[in-house]
Amino acid sequence: MASRKSSRATGGSPSPGSKRETKHGGGKNGKKEGLSGSSFFTWFMVIALLGVWTSVAVVWFELVDYEEVLGKLGIYDADGDGDFDVEDAKVLLGLKERSVPAQPASPESEETVQPAEKSYVESEHKAADIELEEEIQSVLHEALHSHPGERHEDVDESVSDQWQAKEEIHGETFEAPATDDILREFETEISEAYETPDSVQKDADPMVEDIGAVESESYEIPALDDYVADLEERVSDPDTPGDSEIMPEDAVEHYAEDRVHEDYSEDQGIESKQTENDVAIEPEESEKPVKAEDYADDVQVGKSEKETEQDKTEKAKKKKKPKLLNKFDKTIKAELDAAEKLRKKGKVEEALRAFEALVNQYPQSPRARYGKAQSEDDLAEKMRSNEMLQQAINTYDEVVSLPNVPSDLIKLSLKREADRQQFLGRMRGSLVTLQKLVQLFPSETSFKNDLGVGYLLIGDNSNAKKVYEEVLSLAPNDGFAKVHYGFILKAENKIAESIPYLQEGLESGDPGTDDGRFYFHLGDALQRMGDKEAYKWYELGYQRGHFASVWQRSLYNVKGLKAQPWWTARETGYTELVKSLEKNWKLIRDEGLAVMDKKRSLFLPEDENLREKGDWSQFTLWQQGRKNENACKSVPKTCALLERFPEATGCRRGQIKYSIMHPGTHVWPHTGPTNCRLRMHLGLVIPKEGCRIRCAQENRDWEEGKVLIFDDSFEHEVWQDAESYRLIFIVDVWHPELTAQQRRTLPAI
Repeated sequence: MASRKSSRATGGSPSPGSKRETKHGGGKNGKKEGLSGSSFFTWFMVIALLGVWTSVAVVWFELVDYEEVLGKLGIYDADGDGDFDVEDAKVLLGLKERSVPAQPASPESEETVQPAEKSYVESEHKAADIELEEEIQSVLHEALHSHPGERHEDVDESVSDQWQAKEEIHGETFEAPATDDILREFETEISEAYETPDSVQKDADPMVEDIGAVESESYEIPALDDYVADLEERVSDPDTPGDSEIMPEDAVEHYAEDRVHEDYSEDQGIESKQTENDVAIEPEESEKPVKAEDYADDVQVGKSEKETEQDKTEKAKKKKKPKLLNKFDKTIKAELDAAEKLRKKGKVEEALRAFEALVNQYPQSPRARYGKAQSEDDLAEKMRSNEMLQQAINTYDEVVSLPNVPSDLIKLSLKREADRQQFLGRMRGSLVTLQKLVQLFPSETSFKNDLGVGYLLIGDNSNAKKVYEEVLSLAPNDGFAKVHYGFILKAENKIAESIPYLQEGLESGDPGTDDGRFYFHLGDALQRMGDKEAYKWYELGYQRGHFASVWQRSLYNVKGLKAQPWWTARETGYTELVKSLEKNWKLIRDEGLAVMDKKRSLFLPEDENLREKGDWSQFTLWQQGRKNENACKSVPKTCALLERFPEATGCRRGQIKYSIMHPGTHVWPHTGPTNCRLRMHLGLVIPKEGCRIRCAQENRDWEEGKVLIFDDSFEHEVWQDAESYRLIFIVDVWHPELTAQQRRTLPAI
């Protein structure tokens, strides 16, 4: 009995001591119980209610732009289902192979998804939720122990493609981010919005974010400090009547003559930002589209904004994105965004239709009309259509005439209008547009600089000079104004006065000053003053890529062509032409002398400021590949002889002419405009001594009945110290290494 009582006491009801222990907090497993069930429920309800009211407040007061956040999270959509979910996280974390997404189902097909499929998806998501925390921790551990920037091999390359597809900047690729970058973004995606790796930094203005951003296409919407596209790499010129009738031997200081026509016409096909090689067969032979003799080829509009130390404050101000929306346009932002995105993606026709619809619906919307103009501009480039480009010009002009147009949009529209007018050769129309721009914004010196260029393009150096004097009175350190003002002074033969302006302008390093023309003319001015510093600037121009060499300083150069100062007939391959000239030299001479003997001389004085002193005249038969019919009537046999040689008569970058030089003449060292031609000199009447020509570092003498061949893109110089006149016949021919395609398509000079 005692043992039974003992066992009942031990294994039966608990002892008083154990009861007290349980009562005072003991647990079944020896653990403390903590909060009671009712306390936990109370706190749960409090937290839940706080969460609900916080969510209501966020939505009610619009504290978060959910559309924007969802749009940014859409970047992480790795499976193509249109949203960001657990499966996307797995792929981006490198935990799962990326599967090729199926084609998006139509709404009808979505409604007919089988229940089995739904249950499969639901179960998969539930399982993923359970494993997600463990997976993230393991990847985080791996990422922390890997090298910065190291990527997991199992991340599919198509992830990188997804990133690249999200970017609207063409020509750049973006790699998939490293795993540690993704985790960092996961940790911060709630506290701060994800910033896409776009080169265009988006600011608080939603319209600037999507529409006012800098373009990634060949035609850019410039920021406020860069209103005009850089046209430094262009060959710009109107084919206006009379421009190509008279071509000086070496037009050194003229802006409006000897220009290369540029538009979308079939025979030229040169786009403003392309090199001339773009229409040639061999892409390695790209031509440098700058030219010393003629400023009209390089419309450096809007390149005078200061970037020197003293203007850092001004530059910082100008970095603000242009404001392109008025109050009304902000109300139709979504529609404008949609149309603009089409344009940025290269869907030009769709973009144009979208903007046209917006213009029809909202005729007073400046931004919609500007988008229409840009789309027409892009389409003109795509179609190579001058007619469409003119339509774009008209639409740009319409933008400015609307009410309540933001000033930045006025600037952009007028700048682009002027640029496109210059592209089509409408120089006077462009000048009117630039004048309007200066009138609207008189305090902007950059616009005055552009106006000065506009005057130079029509050959109005006098008004251009006044404009640059005004700019320099307002901004004495404006390098752009200085180099252009120095250029004008040199054209006026004020050699000594031009040097400090050219030199200080180049030394400023301001936009628009690092140009081969200005190195060319500063060196030339120094040479004429007997200053050996000239070759220092030629060397600097060569180092900066403006010249092929210190001696070869032409600025329209097709790369890759053989370059040497002197040539033989055999090296050129034009032996038949040389033989014909030398065989018939007396016939050519006699016809030339007959022209000289006429009372009304057809020889015209050289007026390109190439002579230090003396008398030098020329009689032109072919110019830019065009025959001068009237001139050939005076020398019919000579012209008939040359008709057999298209390498000469078809050379649209040269001339065929007689050249007479009288005693006491000295021609300054100079270079021709292009390396695309070679020059033949046939001696007709040559004094026994006193006449010589230097090309680069070698002197040669002419002989009657003999042909000298040299590359006039190299520096050359002429002395005529004989007692009687010297008469030669000049024949320019295409460089023998140019292809047939290049000879057909290179613009005339």
